[in-house]
Amino acid sequence: MSRVEILTSALLRSDGRRPYELRAMEMDLSVASASSSADGFASVSQGLTAVSASVFGPREAKSRRDTIHDRAVVNVQIVMAPFAGATSRRRRGRNDKQLLDQANLLSSTFTPIIQTHLFPRCSIDVIVHVLQSDGSLLSTCINAITLALISAGIPMTDFICATTIGVHGQQTLLDLTTIEENELPSLVVATTPQNGKIVLLNLESRVSCDVMRECLKLGRETGEVLWDEMRGVVKVWGKKLVRADTAVKSTDQMDED
Repeated sequence: MSRVEILTSALLRSDGRRPYELRAMEMDLSVASASSSADGFASVSQGLTAVSASVFGPREAKSRRDTIHDRAVVNVQIVMAPFAGATSRRRRGRNDKQLLDQANLLSSTFTPIIQTHLFPRCSIDVIVHVLQSDGSLLSTCINAITLALISAGIPMTDFICATTIGVHGQQTLLDLTTIEENELPSLVVATTPQNGKIVLLNLESRVSCDVMRECLKLGRETGEVLWDEMRGVVKVWGKKLVRADTAVKSTDQMDED
């Protein structure tokens, strides 16, 4: 029996949400450190989970061992802040096995979506900084990387939108917190919303076939919702770039006159 009440008789979760309700989300493509040399940057927060993603490249690969003659290599690194853990005080360095596994998973997820054939013998390096972790970390990282790649101008065939789904009896829950992840079987579903394909399914527990079908359907529907939100953020960011470029051109024209 669960040590905590995941779902009340009124179908409310521990943080007051309904089963299919997402936490408050904030996405930003415009706030990066002035000293950063990143080509693209995005920050995403879902509830108390907050990450930022920086993209470097495409650029010449640092070593011959990392070079592929007909396409670019996508490298992903996850850096966990010492204060990021919601329940654990254990420091997780760059060589932490779980972080390395998640980084490899992210790399293999994005490589087919990025048009790597346009950048032979190059590398695209992504560094994800986890500022706070309170559940649904992998899906939040995926959404942040998608926006950061767009910010860097990296050509992709589609967005990748991800969510974490938990199973409580026959009831599915969206966007899990750490408490819910520790108590429930859960899976991460990432989709390319334009064609509805599932590009990542990360499941570490057993669920029935009927529940799995429900989770996949819910993952696709949530991906479309996230896609709308992300497109809105990208459009706002694009308009800011156009206005900034227009202002620079106007200033240059006045200087010439």
